[in-house]
Amino acid sequence: MPDRPDIASGKHLPNLRPDGKPLHPSWLPRQRRGVTPQMIGRYPDYDVLSTVDTWDEATRKVVLARLEKPGPLRFFDSAQEPTLRAFCDTVLAQDGEPRIPVAEFVDAKLADGRLDGFQYADMPDDRDTWRLVLNGLDEAARDAGAESFAAAEAKTRESVVQRFADAQLYGGSWEKLNVSRAWSVVMRGALSAFYSHPWAWNEIGFGGPAYPRGFMRLGGVGIREPFEKPGATSEDPVKTIEEEDIDG
Repeated sequence: MPDRPDIASGKHLPNLRPDGKPLHPSWLPRQRRGVTPQMIGRYPDYDVLSTVDTWDEATRKVVLARLEKPGPLRFFDSAQEPTLRAFCDTVLAQDGEPRIPVAEFVDAKLADGRLDGFQYADMPDDRDTWRLVLNGLDEAARDAGAESFAAAEAKTRESVVQRFADAQLYGGSWEKLNVSRAWSVVMRGALSAFYSHPWAWNEIGFGGPAYPRGFMRLGGVGIREPFEKPGATSEDPVKTIEEEDIDG
């Protein structure tokens, strides 16, 4: 595990590091209560499921179902599955267990036709967009010398993803897409899936469903509810970067 950085220096923040990347989050404490992705997080003594008894029955049923072991994929085929998993793991930095089953959540949403209710005028159906993106990722990885996106080294996958985010992928499947909008479509799906899961709530200290319990503390930022726990670090990243800019 990497040495714990000097938090006050802000050198763990991407805007202040030479390569523009944050430290691997393994410098954070191990989760002591509840579960988070990779069992690390800023709120090691917090477990949103400790408040499950305050949720109404319908909410409890919906949220706890997300903890069940997911079944096999129904929308993507066996050739697309490795690329889907590699993409979700790469963009969400899930490089170890336990993982939130983002690929399964995305797959289930598309298989059931539970789309977002809108579609960009210059884009195909979201289901077609996902398939084209996965094909395009494999094409880009092969152009970089890898057998496929899933088989590529981490640096290659990250490079392809960065080019995707910058709308700098061309040819093949990408010619059928507005690449910038395609990034928006798939990231919206991946992030929605990730942050719908209680393990992600533990990672960010989110209090979970507020109905019918409601919130007591309305004093603004920094005022915690009785069930909330302080973070393992308390620096304000925005303030740290602003101070660094002034000092620099």
